[in-house]
Amino acid sequence: MTDRTPLPAGTAGHRARLRQRLARDAQTVEDYEILELVLGFALTRKDTKPLAKELLRRFGSIRGVLDARPDELLAVSGFGPGLLSLWQLLRELMTRYQSSRLRRREEVATPEAVARLARTQLAGCPHEECWLALLNGGNFLIGWERLRQGNVSTVPILPRDVLELALLRKARGIIVVHNHPGGQARPSQPDLRLTQGLDHLAPQMGLRLVDHVIVTENDCYSILQGRYL
Repeated sequence: MTDRTPLPAGTAGHRARLRQRLARDAQTVEDYEILELVLGFALTRKDTKPLAKELLRRFGSIRGVLDARPDELLAVSGFGPGLLSLWQLLRELMTRYQSSRLRRREEVATPEAVARLARTQLAGCPHEECWLALLNGGNFLIGWERLRQGNVSTVPILPRDVLELALLRKARGIIVVHNHPGGQARPSQPDLRLTQGLDHLAPQMGLRLVDHVIVTENDCYSILQGRYL
């Protein structure tokens, strides 16, 4: 049954004032108040200020809240499956926004730009995933696709897997991206072997390996450049 309990007058008035401030000057609205308003779209009959403040206290920032893993969010009292669906929707919206900027050629698909896209996609992901940024001859993005999903510590990929997809999509360049859920961005030996294999084989097929980037919640590491991005 739909909950038709009216929102308390004080809370309703407070939420209306927040919306007015947001429309007038968004910079005057605090982080917890932004979260209040977002939470209010799912918790329409509840005062969302306590939950907004608790989320910020626990995860440190709006970015921390949005990047939190599903199990971490569900461990917060008052954060249920309905809110988790909203959070997943927000994350996907941000990912597609980042991707659309690259696809519209607003910026060249550099390792740094792809790393930003990947962190939006993979922050808080509890398992490893490998994604490919597929580039044309001008280094603009023509595809952003998940190649494979792994487990908490590995995602098995062969150079052939990467090259087959790149050729199928008629790419000219590739940036391989995968995440390390454990938080350490430094490459493992399998990561290095995959990069070396691709660096050797890609030119033989008319492809450029632009980079292999490892992302964590806090860092991005370029294997080809040997530095943090």
